[in-house]
Amino acid sequence: HAATRTAWRPTTARGSMPPSGIDASAIAQAVQAEIERQTEAGFAAMTADELAAAVGQLEQQLAKAKAALAASAAPAAVAPKAADPDTLPELPWGSPVDGAKVRAFVDEEMSRRIMIIDGAMGTTIQQYKFSEEDFRGDRFKDYHRDIKGNNDMLVLTQPDTIYDIHRRYFEAGADICETNTFSGTTIAQADYGMEDLVYEINLRAAQLAVRAAKAVTATQPHKPRLVAGAIGPTNRTLSISPSVEDPGFRNCTWDEVVIAYKEQTRALVDGGVHILLVETIFDTLNAKAALFAIDEFFDENPTIVPLPVMISGTIVDLSGRTLSGQTTEAFYVSVMHAKPLCIGLNCALGATQMLPFMQALSNCANVCHVHAYPNAGLPNAMGGYDQKPAEFALEVKQFADLGIVNMLGGCCGTTPEHIGALAKAVASVKPRVKPTITGIPKMQISGLEACTVDLGTLGFVNLGERCNLAGSIKFKKLIMGGEYDKALDIAKHQAESGAQVLDINMDDGMLDGVAAMTKFLNMAIPEPDVSRLPIMVDSSKFHIVEAGLKCCQGKCIANSISLKEGEANFIRQAKIIKRFGAAVVVMAFDEEGQAAGYAEKIRICKRAYDILVSDKVGFPREDIIFDPNILTIATGLAEHNNYGKDFIESCAWIKANLPGAKISGGVSNLSFGFRGLNELREAIHAVFLYHAIKNGMDMGIVNAGAMPIYTDIPEPMRSYVEQVVLNTSDDGEHVERLLKFAEEEKERKERGGATAKVTSKLEWREKPIRERLTYSLIKGISEFVDEDTEEARQEIKSPLQVIEGPLMDGMNEVGDLFGAGKMFLPQVIKSARVMKKAVAYLIPYLEKEKEEVKAARAAAGLPVEEDKPKGTVVMATVKGDVHDIGKNIVGVVLGCNNYKVIDIGVMCSCDKILTAVLESKADILGLSGLITPSLDEMVFVAQEMERRGIKVPLMIGGATTSKMHTAVKITPKFSGFSIHVLDASRAVGVVASLLDERVRDEYQADVREQYDDLREEHYASLSERKFLALEKARAKGLAVDWKVHVPPTPKMLGNKVFLNFPLAELVPYIDWNPLFAVWQLRGRYPNRGYPKIFNDELAGVEAKKLYDDAVALMQHVIDNKLLEARAVVGIYPANSVGDDIEVYEDESRTSAKATFYTLRQQEEREDDSYLALSDFVAPKGSGVKDYIGAFAVSAGFGSEELCEKYKADNNDYNVIMTEAIADRFAEAFAELLHAKMRKELWAYAPDEEISPDDMLKVKYQGIRPAPGYPTQPDHTEKPTMWRLLGAAESAGITLTDSHAMLPAASVSAIVLANPCAQYFQVGRVCKDQVVDYAGRKKLS
Repeated sequence: HAATRTAWRPTTARGSMPPSGIDASAIAQAVQAEIERQTEAGFAAMTADELAAAVGQLEQQLAKAKAALAASAAPAAVAPKAADPDTLPELPWGSPVDGAKVRAFVDEEMSRRIMIIDGAMGTTIQQYKFSEEDFRGDRFKDYHRDIKGNNDMLVLTQPDTIYDIHRRYFEAGADICETNTFSGTTIAQADYGMEDLVYEINLRAAQLAVRAAKAVTATQPHKPRLVAGAIGPTNRTLSISPSVEDPGFRNCTWDEVVIAYKEQTRALVDGGVHILLVETIFDTLNAKAALFAIDEFFDENPTIVPLPVMISGTIVDLSGRTLSGQTTEAFYVSVMHAKPLCIGLNCALGATQMLPFMQALSNCANVCHVHAYPNAGLPNAMGGYDQKPAEFALEVKQFADLGIVNMLGGCCGTTPEHIGALAKAVASVKPRVKPTITGIPKMQISGLEACTVDLGTLGFVNLGERCNLAGSIKFKKLIMGGEYDKALDIAKHQAESGAQVLDINMDDGMLDGVAAMTKFLNMAIPEPDVSRLPIMVDSSKFHIVEAGLKCCQGKCIANSISLKEGEANFIRQAKIIKRFGAAVVVMAFDEEGQAAGYAEKIRICKRAYDILVSDKVGFPREDIIFDPNILTIATGLAEHNNYGKDFIESCAWIKANLPGAKISGGVSNLSFGFRGLNELREAIHAVFLYHAIKNGMDMGIVNAGAMPIYTDIPEPMRSYVEQVVLNTSDDGEHVERLLKFAEEEKERKERGGATAKVTSKLEWREKPIRERLTYSLIKGISEFVDEDTEEARQEIKSPLQVIEGPLMDGMNEVGDLFGAGKMFLPQVIKSARVMKKAVAYLIPYLEKEKEEVKAARAAAGLPVEEDKPKGTVVMATVKGDVHDIGKNIVGVVLGCNNYKVIDIGVMCSCDKILTAVLESKADILGLSGLITPSLDEMVFVAQEMERRGIKVPLMIGGATTSKMHTAVKITPKFSGFSIHVLDASRAVGVVASLLDERVRDEYQADVREQYDDLREEHYASLSERKFLALEKARAKGLAVDWKVHVPPTPKMLGNKVFLNFPLAELVPYIDWNPLFAVWQLRGRYPNRGYPKIFNDELAGVEAKKLYDDAVALMQHVIDNKLLEARAVVGIYPANSVGDDIEVYEDESRTSAKATFYTLRQQEEREDDSYLALSDFVAPKGSGVKDYIGAFAVSAGFGSEELCEKYKADNNDYNVIMTEAIADRFAEAFAELLHAKMRKELWAYAPDEEISPDDMLKVKYQGIRPAPGYPTQPDHTEKPTMWRLLGAAESAGITLTDSHAMLPAASVSAIVLANPCAQYFQVGRVCKDQVVDYAGRKKLS
């Protein structure tokens, strides 16, 4: 019966007709023949036993036939019929869908629980084992190409299956299911030639998912289900060229992608989806096109309530970047304009690999909820996923446990079973708390990396101008000549020279601006050195601005629009820029022309601002940048002479009257009258910016690499320029005077000289070579090390033996002397400098010897041996902290003892630190920090080590760290071993004990026991402490008789800047004691402290040498101006309001421009008063006029460069000494400046006559507490000081995200004059004060 079996073999999916190649009549004949054969079998003639046997055989055959039919005629999973939509009740958001109701519902749900989104559609489809014929179905059985793999098509050919998958996900616990439309654009469907079916595919997909949502909701009405319209990335990228040879080429355009996404959006909305999900974003520019299309669609269809949007990006590997190169933070900044309901990451990574990037996203996503739907681990060798549901749920749950998500789900490799396990795992876990933003947010822009524009922290933003046809003749020649690749080098140079934003302008009458802008940006975007910076798309022609915005994945600045063509066009252009998500520069133009004078500038800017922030546009206030027109001065026309001053004064008005607005300008316009005199032009720019920045100018188009610092402009040039910029000359001759001066200075030349070094042959030079090397190492003499090392090499023959022999012998002796207290840290550092120099000399010979040994062992068939250090220690200063002097010392000391030290620097993220530990296979990790926020970061690192299973010992060190903090806060978080290391002298012993297997266990057990005792002691002390309620503590605040203590009126109000302050004037105010502490030199009673330490029997001689070295280096720094001291001081009207201090705009005290928030003591004490800093300032209700001061000083400018020079010379001693000296100068500057405030600027103690020594003993009136110290332990008060002082823009002193000051050698403080003011320790505060303080500061 072979023919019969062949005729009946199933060849298509269930419910399908047989292939056309088989004759249906032949099948009928075969069936009839078989029936007749069975009829002719003669059953009537059989015996009972024969009949029973025949029935048994027939039953077996029937069972086999049924099984074969089921296996061949249906998929592995059988889908039930979709429910009848007419019988299902509507969902709560109605039909058509009310997007506002959906947003409100999801926002509320995500705030109270973790919602669940479905898993992978593709993975689940694979369970049904569809063939090519199944994909085709009846409708496409004759289609001209294969379509298997086009999963989106299954909504047309296998709708019951797609419905079933949605139903399974909903019933497993998903709140939201995505439509089966990941590739539902004309661009993606073009691969199958099915572009004309895109609307139908998306419509049908939406209807199926909504039907499933209704069906499951009908059975569980307490939990309404939602559908997200899935909008995938397409199979094209707008940011990357598919051609290696042509980086400017793109295989699709922005406009094509927008059209495709808009068509998909229309179909999904018509199909009834509740949310639009732009997902799996590997190129942010594609996502921006999708968001643009969505916004445009709803704008064109005003009767439809806009649906909420969710956005999901994809970090492609452990670099933490998208395929197109953006960091997680930059990705968020680039799309936040869409006001997503939720933003997150999906695909490419498993949960463990995705975690650090999710933490980063959660930290920066301040306007929306956060989600994650990772893969089921990483793919196996065959491209599949092995992670089972329970394992997947456990890994993903960590996102919930860390409080960083509001929604979870799955991507590749996940199924309804995975989602079911996940839903159960997180059912009781609280979601992430969405941050609450008060006031106007800070402006953020991005390229590959994010940038926050804030004068208080980032300072003035340099807009690099050399990629502007009007700003660079060289750039123009290259562009006009078609040499775009060479023009890119100019962009790279701008980035390297300090530009923070790149201004790109292609305006020229002989150039196709759109084509040129598009080509240059398409070539620039793949260049990370260029595209890491945000782009300012600059053109006077709006269509060129649009062309540029279509090329940039980051958040750009559009430069510019204006009112010169009327309000209607202004509003149209502003809406388009808003849709791109860009910030905007608004020129001070209107229908009457360009604003030249002050009155016109502020009038036009006010008019434009009011339009932009109104409902007509709704432009974010923080993204509005005004250019009030920098016009050319000193042209010979008197009416032009005030242009510079008018611009500067308009800056101050804009800042005071247009909240959130920024100010920019093309600075080179100012000096066109001096073309050809480049040095003079740059000086004019520097002077102008100095005054404009003080008045609020945020950014400017400048040549970042050419402009001098204001204080570096020599006199009398600076005075002459200042007269021209501020128009201060009474005789009107300032232009001529400046031109004459410029001509006279053209021929000026720099002069210099050098002196010869003279050395003498000393007696120890006559000793044998080994002794000479040891002597050089112990004494730190590097003068003869090269010649002595060469002599040793000639004698010993092997460079390795020179290192292992006399050099290590000498360093071992150094280590023994140091360990015995017979050598001091400064000497050890000098010894290390000599050792490094000797090793550096031997390296070429060492490499040669290694190659020879390697070759010899290979020839003998032996494996290559590698020299190993005693152990590897990774060291880092934690994220947000820039202080590393102590860490550097520990590193040098460990290196001297033959430990391999990997110092990864300052401001190191947790992920960077732990990656370094794993990659280097470190034996120990050392964390360092100075500021108090670093303590929390160290705890976080310990938690991450525990979570990731990294058990290497953890050493904690730094000024704010302590044994108690380590025992109480760190050790309980980390089951590995952690230990506090007080200073470098202890580090070697600790490391040696941890790496010595003979003593390690006993040593760790002893430390753990100590720390257990410390914790018990700490918690016992807490239980014994008693605290007052906050209101009772306030009632016992310091009572000041303000009739007796009348605050004096300062002689100066406002800010005063000191730049390039003479370092020599700081020397008398230096406190030398911390210098000896840095180098761990301690005198014993009665020889403690400077200068008595010089008399100490043990430390005295070395302390004197150290002091002499410090003085010598300090004098070298002063003579050669290697460091620069800068400061800004401010005094302001102020009064206290409860525990806060209000700072006022002026003496009218009607408007507060800032508030300092203070903390009050609560722990019970014998004293009568429970102090807060506000107690020392007259209350607002008293009617007494009081004041507050503040300052920020730094002596660290130039320190980094000088340290790098010494590092290049292997001179660790001078590296550490430079940092120490910079710190001493900074503290001295603070002392001097405080004295100047007391006696001159504030003049509340004009007759004060005390010595610098008494100043160091605080024998003066008033205090200067600093945020982060016991009197005000909260570092977050620093940004308020910075905004008041303008410290970043006026002095270049900035803050990190954790409020550490840059440069590191910086000091800041609040200044209070009240004679009752005193330093105190806030100590521990209770929950009532924490809640109250957070409420006052508007912290979530």
